[in-house]
Amino acid sequence: MAKKSLRNSKRIILIVLFVVLNIAVIAVTAVKEFGNSKNAAELSEVKLNWWMLIPAILSFVLATAINVAKYALMMQKSYEPDKRPNRHELWKIAWRVTMLGKYYDNITPAAIGGQPFQIYYMRKNSSLPHGYDTSIPIVAMIIGQVGFLILAAICFAFGGVFHENPALLVTALIGLLFYAFWPVMIAAISYFPKATMRFLQFLIQMLAKIRIIKDREAALSKLETELNEYANSIKMIMQTRGLLMKIIVLAFLFQFLVAAIPYFVLKAFGGDMDFFRCLATTVAVTSAVYFVPTPGNSVAAEGTFFAVFSSLSTGYIFWAMLVWRLFSYYIYIAIGPLTYLKMRLEKNAK
Repeated sequence: MAKKSLRNSKRIILIVLFVVLNIAVIAVTAVKEFGNSKNAAELSEVKLNWWMLIPAILSFVLATAINVAKYALMMQKSYEPDKRPNRHELWKIAWRVTMLGKYYDNITPAAIGGQPFQIYYMRKNSSLPHGYDTSIPIVAMIIGQVGFLILAAICFAFGGVFHENPALLVTALIGLLFYAFWPVMIAAISYFPKATMRFLQFLIQMLAKIRIIKDREAALSKLETELNEYANSIKMIMQTRGLLMKIIVLAFLFQFLVAAIPYFVLKAFGGDMDFFRCLATTVAVTSAVYFVPTPGNSVAAEGTFFAVFSSLSTGYIFWAMLVWRLFSYYIYIAIGPLTYLKMRLEKNAK
């Protein structure tokens, strides 16, 4: 009995330390991003059109629900009908996979932590058929990139903002190459495996010559393994008729709603920019900072998102960007530890 009580005490201490660590991460990041606030207006002097934050909140909530629904739909279609968990359990797992994936994406450099943790969590908690616990997070990541590419294509085709800011266009196009890499490579290796491998061999050989890659054979072997795994994951999901198109639509809607949030924040602080122009600028900036290897694209995101909020008066830019980062970054850092705490409490109760 005493040993059990000691174990529970240690768990509680670890949870508290974990929460404190996350608060420290938020504080340090906030100081780096917004510590230089000399030109910020006094909060009491800020005239806020608060009602414009309502559609921003609704966009965030709906985008989150759509992202969770994407996972829930893939999980639902992966089970045999007689082995499928009830709706509540299915959505609970989908919620945790989504939010903890976002949490790890935002605390690890270049967002590399979310997907491995999602795979680990689904293996431990979902009882999915063999292979789907790996394929669902992989497919969700790839289809999320496809959804963004579709939105970017629309914005680039009709967004005249790039004529005024060619530097933003160039950096955005570079970012889109990173977004497009995995979807294009997976499609290529599925339909043109030999030609794709020859291209990858050439690419890795060139990178090895300029010393970016040290071990050419190891890099090629790893890339080939990952591409085959990703391609097989897509094939597993495509076995269910119509599922791929549904999750592409959900991914597009998610990306659209997330990209719409800065417009409502801008309007809340009195900014003047039409919706599509703001949307196109947001997509371009999001693309431009995609390859920045910092947790949550911190610091770089603030610098480049100045293009969205520059129509505000100097004193208001600080507060507008702080609210935007709340929706795009800090809220996930806050939800992560709370989700962990609830999981621990449920486990202790059992």
